[in-house]
Amino acid sequence: MTDHIVRAVSTAGGIRVLACTAAQLAREVCTLQSTSATVSIALGRGLTGGALMGALLKPGQRVALKFEGNGPMGKMIIEADSDGAVRGSVGNPAAEMEPLNGRWNVPGILGKAGFLTVSKDLGFGGEPYLGTVQLRTSEIGDDLAYYLTDSEQVPSAVGLGATLDETCKITVCGGFLVQALPRADNEEIEQILAGIKGLPPLSSILQEGGAELLLKRIFGSVPYTLLETSDIFFRCRCTMDKVERALLSLGAEELRDMAAKENGTEVTCEFCRQIYRFDAPALEQLASRTSSSSSV
Repeated sequence: MTDHIVRAVSTAGGIRVLACTAAQLAREVCTLQSTSATVSIALGRGLTGGALMGALLKPGQRVALKFEGNGPMGKMIIEADSDGAVRGSVGNPAAEMEPLNGRWNVPGILGKAGFLTVSKDLGFGGEPYLGTVQLRTSEIGDDLAYYLTDSEQVPSAVGLGATLDETCKITVCGGFLVQALPRADNEEIEQILAGIKGLPPLSSILQEGGAELLLKRIFGSVPYTLLETSDIFFRCRCTMDKVERALLSLGAEELRDMAAKENGTEVTCEFCRQIYRFDAPALEQLASRTSSSSSV
């Protein structure tokens, strides 16, 4: 099955739950990034979290998550659009750490000290909304839940999981996001929380019945209404035009210097690894554009 998200709300209208599968997305991005085993787990969880956050957006909106820690992986950036498109990158894809107490050491590879910054483009043409929180546990799901609860004032729980095969490729990836809405009933909240605490490993649920079974297990005895199902997938937004604009920002002098000393340059997209090549004449042409625009 294709990666997808299912959305549901309790019949009483007080609890919102999103569950998703994201194995294909995670495999594609991890392959592009050439990630180590532990980074693959971290990035798989991050992509899942980004997809869930993107599913909360209105049409035409975008969200970007930046995890910056003091661990060997450095940063992790996830970007998600409202239509289900997700992309991601990491600072040091080759970073690795031994498991800790039988678990993937994601907190260690990200680092215990650092920040999560969430940027939202709400589609109004103005500056994006920015929210920043300190990393609490450096477990990706925990930190996303803390951000949503603390910065957006929506009590939330987030669970993310990923597993690898013997070749260190993602086999299972997915997770859930639970939010208490203004009309939430305390008894329902307690039932949902108890259900979450009693869940077996997410990978086993996802393998058995995908996002739909995960949704069912989370609600337990709480009646709910399934709202919709939508696909999630990898898409990069890089284009030649965007790369040219980035080079133009360097200014005519630096562009001409690059053309003379380096006889051209290459720009590699950090997300999809697409290479954009500019020879000396192309850089000279960009420099001329910069000079002509600045003289207007």
